[in-house]
Amino acid sequence: MKKLASMWLSFLLVIGVLAGCSLDNGATSGKKEETKKDGSMKIGLSISTLNNPFFVTLKEGAEKAAKEEGVELIVVDAQNDSAKQINDIEDLIQQDVDLILVNPTDSSAVTSAIESANSANIPVITVDRSADGGNVATHIASDNIAGGKMAGEFLLEQLKNGGNIVELEGIPGSSAARERGEGFHQVIDKASNVKVVAKQAADFDRAKGLSVMENILQSHKDIQAVFAHNDEMALGALEALEARGMKDVLVVGFDATEDAVKAVKEGKMAATVAQKPELIGENAVKTALKVLNGEKVDKFIPIPLELVTENQ
Repeated sequence: MKKLASMWLSFLLVIGVLAGCSLDNGATSGKKEETKKDGSMKIGLSISTLNNPFFVTLKEGAEKAAKEEGVELIVVDAQNDSAKQINDIEDLIQQDVDLILVNPTDSSAVTSAIESANSANIPVITVDRSADGGNVATHIASDNIAGGKMAGEFLLEQLKNGGNIVELEGIPGSSAARERGEGFHQVIDKASNVKVVAKQAADFDRAKGLSVMENILQSHKDIQAVFAHNDEMALGALEALEARGMKDVLVVGFDATEDAVKAVKEGKMAATVAQKPELIGENAVKTALKVLNGEKVDKFIPIPLELVTENQ
């Protein structure tokens, strides 16, 4: 009899433990759902470099939107190193973020990292620069091809008598460099009175823009214009031109950073194609929340461009 009572007691204890576990799991699950509902999503933002004012402003726009929406934003800086960016994204995956925003250093190299996020069922959105592979929910950027065309059309208007142009390209392999160059050449290559006499990568960097332009000027002294794929390179090229006393050369950049707009207003640079990095960052976070809430979003979300000149 005692043995039977002992068996029943053991059975009831097991049932009690199982019931307790079940209630605990349910409470934990409910708490997690409540946390997500309250808006404490965790979003990762992998930036190509924070050594460029454009991307600093983009980050600030994303942080502003994240604060407004009550979202945790984890920002990592790839420092223009595609291998570091891949490691950064792997770290974000390990931190169990809900979604990853990626501004690729290299559009091809970043594919493997995006595929890792895909395997972990973490949605990915590309920002400013696109990726060549992997499953991406949407791409948020200015239309770089249209911006390149804008720069080309402006130079043709200014160079009515024709002239020689130098093109400073961005990081090889980045979508921004490819697309801005593509748009520019769609316009320039059709004109018979202008010619791109030199084209070289300066990696979106001001110091490299200066050194590359100095090298080009050693063999090309008859230059009427420079188109740089971003403002940092344009400002570097401007410094090289000013050192040689070549103040009549038209310099056109891309991004409308604070330093570039100042140079345009002072008449040192001819123009810059204005992107809106803060708006790109804000839209990235707001679109991320739509994706996480199961809403449908367009595959490409364009941010408007405008040309900044001395009189505009």
